[in-house]
Amino acid sequence: MKVIICGAGQVGWQIARQLSGEKNDVTLVDVNADLVRRATDTLDVQGVVGFASYPDVLERAGARDADMIIAATHSDEVNMVACEVAHAIFSVPRKIARLRAQSYLDAIYSDLYRRDHLPIDVVISPEREVAEAALQRLAAPATFDTESFMLGRAQLLGIQLDEDCPVINTPLRQLSDLFSTLRAIVVGVRREGRLFAPDPGDQLFPDDQIYVFTHSEDVNRTLEIFGKQTKKQERIVIIGGGNVGLGVARALERRTDRVRCKIIEKNRACAERAADSLERTIVLNGDGMDMDILLEASIDRADAVLAVTDDDKTNLLVSVRAKQAGCPMSIALVNDPTLAPLMGPLDIDAYINPRATTVSSILRHIRHGKVRAIYSLGDAEAEMIEAQVLSTSPLAGRQIRDIEFPEGVLVGALMKGDKVLKPTGDTRIEAGDVIALFTMAKDVREVERLLQVSIDFF
Repeated sequence: MKVIICGAGQVGWQIARQLSGEKNDVTLVDVNADLVRRATDTLDVQGVVGFASYPDVLERAGARDADMIIAATHSDEVNMVACEVAHAIFSVPRKIARLRAQSYLDAIYSDLYRRDHLPIDVVISPEREVAEAALQRLAAPATFDTESFMLGRAQLLGIQLDEDCPVINTPLRQLSDLFSTLRAIVVGVRREGRLFAPDPGDQLFPDDQIYVFTHSEDVNRTLEIFGKQTKKQERIVIIGGGNVGLGVARALERRTDRVRCKIIEKNRACAERAADSLERTIVLNGDGMDMDILLEASIDRADAVLAVTDDDKTNLLVSVRAKQAGCPMSIALVNDPTLAPLMGPLDIDAYINPRATTVSSILRHIRHGKVRAIYSLGDAEAEMIEAQVLSTSPLAGRQIRDIEFPEGVLVGALMKGDKVLKPTGDTRIEAGDVIALFTMAKDVREVERLLQVSIDFF
């Protein structure tokens, strides 16, 4: 597949890294020559320096025979024009654009992206993706990571194991015997910085970070088995009243369980805009780093603090201060993945990586086969892929034990109709079933083959 990626920033670079690693023909376009040089030096990609919306630049990038263009520059307008040019002049079949401005995303203007208007096939909103990720973290406070699959009927849970975890030193196959009715499978383990797909004989140890794929009805029981308590979040303090903070507060206001929410926003105009657009949420104008403001927001009685300003260091420090003031749970928005190792020492419970959420959204629309959802884990080390099994797939009509999955691939669950099943070796996969697969990055191409790669399913 020939792909043009406009924008060589964090998101563009990460997508280029993934797609080029899977032997796709990738060209990166950016006006910044240093970013293009960094990409071509470190990745197996071609680079073009220039404005991504200029027809001659796209021509040099090979738009005439490109299968897809992904517009992920820092400018919404450049992204939109790049897709328009790719469609009108070069007839590029598939166009994906990252758009940030909320005005472009309002549902009442959705006709804007029709093929005869502004032909963008998929619009990705980082702020909305991040707000959704934040809500999922709040819904599962005992986890460091979580994502829903299979129409909300299944969850991927990231759990940090402590010394008092009841199933420490227990082989995974024994867990299946001990909790035979539990619809949950450990699909990934991170130990001493390395993520891997475990074997049935592997044991779990303190400080392991594990990924568990579970039926949504079994989430609380799963957390208890791995030594975590579940607590309802009723009072939440949000630091940052921009698009992300505002999106989370609006979603919390729509919920029926009447969560009490407060926002602290440093910029007065931004704080006033947030206050005008929210009904029950209290908005305080002040610096989230100021302990007096935090106490005014009753941080010591809050169930969770969510730090989502546009500055990583502020988010980290506010989270630390909130924990010191007595808040039991902190979630920080962190753009720089190199800061992730600080989460443990700083006692920050969970973090949200906007790059990972945006990359996951874009990959979902790129993957071959009937892929319905994708979640990128760690620093793009692995993926959780949800896909429908096609009749032409090598998986169809076979029992799981008879399928030669790569070593880094595990089946998390199978959905037949509207029932989510815990897979066993005897489980037969039929055409039309929905399968959830944990796969290490190196095995993604083989998984795509198993899901039946075909241009018909783009």
